Amino acid sequence: MFYAAEGSGAGSFTPILMIALLFGVMYFMMIRPQQKRRREAEAMQSGLSIGDEVVTIGGLYGTVSGVEDDSVLLEVAPGVQTRYARPAIARVVTKAERPTEPVAEETDAVKE
Repeated sequence: MFYAAEGSGAGSFTPILMIALLFGVMYFMMIRPQQKRRREAEAMQSGLSIGDEVVTIGGLYGTVSGVEDDSVLLEVAPGVQTRYARPAIARVVTKAERPTEPVAEETDAVKE
């Protein structure tokens, strides 16, 4: 009594189709959004500059006082600086203000 031999040929592809559909749903619902969040976090961590106020993954607030290749120097209190790995920075609270255009200072020269 083999029922698989008696059925139509299209019925044997149903489990394979369901597994492929499951992997497709998992990719679009779980893997792809996680990759997007990782790219955003890497962009934020590579864009850190002196003066940015940040929060670490441990919840410590500080101001960036130095940036190196793989670490960031945070000032957590006046005169207290700690070194953290870049991936330990969870988010930027406020960005440091940077001049958007170079300002040419005009001086009044006294002509004699």
